[in-house]
Amino acid sequence: MDTNRVTIAALLFIVAVIGINYIMFIIARASAKGGNSRWMSALRDSLSKPLESSSSKSMDELRQKMEKLRGNDKEDM
Repeated sequence: MDTNRVTIAALLFIVAVIGINYIMFIIARASAKGGNSRWMSALRDSLSKPLESSSSKSMDELRQKMEKLRGNDKEDM
């Protein structure tokens, strides 16, 4: 008798979890399909951009200096 209650409780728990997941799926799908989904584009933009770090900034500075030096070499010729 005790195992029957445990089995029923486990089945109810599984059904509740599946039902809640289905409801959350419906809500997420409806919000993504709506024309007013700025959060999706913001997320996509943030994931597509590389992270700004100090090493990338220093490489940008080095690149600019090299371009200036190349520009000075071309002017001398």
